[in-house]
Amino acid sequence: MATPTSGRPGRALLVLLVIAIAMGGWMAWKGVNTPKLGLDLQGGTTVTLVPSPAEGEKGTITDESIDEAVNIISARVNGAGVAEAEVAKQGSGQNAVIVVSVPGVTEDALVEQLGQTARLGFRPVLAAQPAVAPTPVPSPSSTDKPGSKKDNKNSGQQGGGNGGLLPRIGPDVSSANAVTGKNDKGGGNQSQSPTPTTAPSVAPAPAPAPTPTAAAVPPELQQQFNTLDCTDQAQQNVGTDFPDKEPAIACDRNGNEKFLLGPVAVPGSDVDTAQANLQQNTAGWVVSLDFNSDGTKTFGQITAEMALQPPDTPGNRFAIVLDGVVVSAPGVNEAIPGGQAQISGQFTQQESQDLANVLKFGALPLTFEIAERSTISPTLGDDQLQAGLIAGALGLALVVLYLLVYYRALALVAVSSLIIAGAFTYASVVILGETLGFTLTLAGVAGLIVAIGITADSFIVYFERIRDEVREGRSLRSALESGWVRARRTIVAADFISLIAAVVLWVLSVGGVRGFAFTLGLTTVIDLIVVFLFTKPLVTLLARTKFFNSGSKWSGLSPERLGAKPKPENPKRPSRQTVKEA
Repeated sequence: MATPTSGRPGRALLVLLVIAIAMGGWMAWKGVNTPKLGLDLQGGTTVTLVPSPAEGEKGTITDESIDEAVNIISARVNGAGVAEAEVAKQGSGQNAVIVVSVPGVTEDALVEQLGQTARLGFRPVLAAQPAVAPTPVPSPSSTDKPGSKKDNKNSGQQGGGNGGLLPRIGPDVSSANAVTGKNDKGGGNQSQSPTPTTAPSVAPAPAPAPTPTAAAVPPELQQQFNTLDCTDQAQQNVGTDFPDKEPAIACDRNGNEKFLLGPVAVPGSDVDTAQANLQQNTAGWVVSLDFNSDGTKTFGQITAEMALQPPDTPGNRFAIVLDGVVVSAPGVNEAIPGGQAQISGQFTQQESQDLANVLKFGALPLTFEIAERSTISPTLGDDQLQAGLIAGALGLALVVLYLLVYYRALALVAVSSLIIAGAFTYASVVILGETLGFTLTLAGVAGLIVAIGITADSFIVYFERIRDEVREGRSLRSALESGWVRARRTIVAADFISLIAAVVLWVLSVGGVRGFAFTLGLTTVIDLIVVFLFTKPLVTLLARTKFFNSGSKWSGLSPERLGAKPKPENPKRPSRQTVKEA
């Protein structure tokens, strides 16, 4: 039975060469040549998160809520699922904590993201002021009534400082400032005006057509808003102290403006999906939101009400509040009934992707505080890795020595197969680390060392099948093909079983064990590629040489050395003369 590598082994070797060039070219193009290492090899950060009930509720910490938080945090830090970050629950109930170990991460921004609740809410703006140090503000006079031309002008200056809320399809319904790119930076510059007496009244401006979103503001909250100074870093997170169903005060994310806000009109739970996108017209990064059916309906109603308010007034603005901080506070020109919107506000690419990632994987059911943070040194992992590599090198040397003694010249094919498999495995680990975030841990290294035995088993099975055929008295070329037909079934069956075991182990395990399972499955696939595209074609080419075809005792396929059966001689046929005489 012929195979694609039987008649044209050069074609199979060419395919393998093309794959190798493509992998090497990709690594050169990206400028990467080393794999990403896990927590035990390169060090990293371990964070202990202590949960507390959301919005001040008591007795709501359950094992179910902790498990849900573990799943969400795991999805955030692992991304594609092969980054080797470990998220584990310790304890149960009220005493439970979550321990997160992230390899190679020491930045404060990423560590703080682990505890973000993604508490998103859309609140109507009741009043807005620059975030300068508080100064006495006179009550509205008859010459400076709320809603007058002067007041609207100032409100427009303050309101244009927080980006815009734009629908992804349909007509432009955002504030003009957002379209022209007047965002946080612009609002910050205006808020530093040397004439603070032109600030608008701190009291909510009455609108011609009041809306249900304009809630009554308690006097204590009004006083707290009057004295709020968002330039003070200690006060910038004041918005986290207010439940969703009550009015609130908050600062914008750059500390340039402060807001008096109504209750949450559209909760973050009504956000269906979130994605970071680059706006073509402004070349700025935004986070696109899709609302679910409930959010689409409510959001359309609220924006329709706000569109009736005079432009550049607080009643026309909508604050997007994330974890107590105003991310954007745009104006609304028309209703947005389609359930699609964008959060903008001078985001960098990383900031927009982080925000979209938090929103996409959902809000945590609990709030968390970082109780402990420690940096792990890779010293212990380096020592273990060196010991493991030394053991692997000694084992590989013994395998090569045994192959040379037992298979002689045929062992060169086996050693070459091991080298090719090792090169492909290394390149795959580097590429997967760059594309999927795969990190190599000690458990993964153990899986790679075990793969040496899997690869050796494959060509040993093939070599022994060939030698069995030679012992039966077949020629070398016939023994190669008949032995391959029998060997490949065994090789495929054995590798398929190893692959199933790796998949099952990956699905059912967590932490470092998943790294072992991943590398085991990866090397099993590479073993099949090497055997079919390198080992078999190379043996076929060598069999055509005089050294191997002549049955040299140093080839490893000598019929005499293998004890081949002698070919039966044809019996001599009696001559005609003998028959006649008989």
